[in-house]
Amino acid sequence: MNGRRATGADVARVAGVSKSAVSRAFTGGLVSEDARQRILEAARLLRYRPNANARSLITSRSRLLGLAITSLDNQFYPALVEQLHERAAAAGYRIVLFITHGQASLDPVLDELLRYQLDGVIFASSSLATLAARECLAAGLPVVMLNNIDPEERIPGVCADNAHGARAIAAHLLGQGRRRLGLISGLAESSAGSERALHFKDAVAEHAEARLLQACGEFTAEGTYRAVRDLLDRPDPADALFCVTDFMGLFAVQAVRDLGLVPGREVAVFGFDDAPAAGWQAFELATYAAPLEAMVDRTLSVLIDQIEEGNTVTGVERLKGELVLRASGGTHRT
Repeated sequence: MNGRRATGADVARVAGVSKSAVSRAFTGGLVSEDARQRILEAARLLRYRPNANARSLITSRSRLLGLAITSLDNQFYPALVEQLHERAAAAGYRIVLFITHGQASLDPVLDELLRYQLDGVIFASSSLATLAARECLAAGLPVVMLNNIDPEERIPGVCADNAHGARAIAAHLLGQGRRRLGLISGLAESSAGSERALHFKDAVAEHAEARLLQACGEFTAEGTYRAVRDLLDRPDPADALFCVTDFMGLFAVQAVRDLGLVPGREVAVFGFDDAPAAGWQAFELATYAAPLEAMVDRTLSVLIDQIEEGNTVTGVERLKGELVLRASGGTHRT
């Protein structure tokens, strides 16, 4: 090849097929299995890589999926991005990341998304996710919401089973004999956080001897510290804290220590998600593990099905995770 980059014509010559057969083999077109195998072997020998731009002109697809996230501060989301990247690549797609920084206006978010030739969009933690998703669908762009979902369930979505998780945490804490249960909520725009808070409150309310104490952590370190002090620095302090995300749960563990208390002994602390840092020895945060791999797989399946099959999808799929007990979750109290 004299250093020249291999072309589709070179692959066709080595494989003994037409150039159109090579094109079909790399764009999902009709070609016999025998021819496909010869084409793939010839491509391997020649180190041939089909041109993505040329392929997108043929298929009218860019093979690019947008992923809109407010920020990456919460460790759950970098883990989610990594999983999406790996699984999308295996399916022949690439992820384009859009960090929205909690913009108050919908227009910049939409302008940024629609500027690219995206085949579809995944909305994760964007505060304007539902509105933006509806506008994308209206423009003919397939979408799916991940983790935070459309409260009306008109937009296809995938999330953890927030009811199952919140109730499992409440039951565990009540089973330890804890009766003053503190709830540290996030912001109202977060459907995931709101669902978790609602079901935790309902579970506690079903036990007449239990009392619910509430404070808002605002999904920030400062807000979480204020919430912990509000719930513990009082005549009847909480003996357990449930933070609707691990991000706040990690700060809650440190705030409890700063007040001279031992997480898991005087005050049990639970988060939600099982972000990587939750298992670090410095925190040992008890939590509810969202089934991240299953959520990512199902999200991509729903989105790619819309893109490649043109199927219209609505409704939300809630996938069960499991309780993860670590030191901060405490032990039975007598």
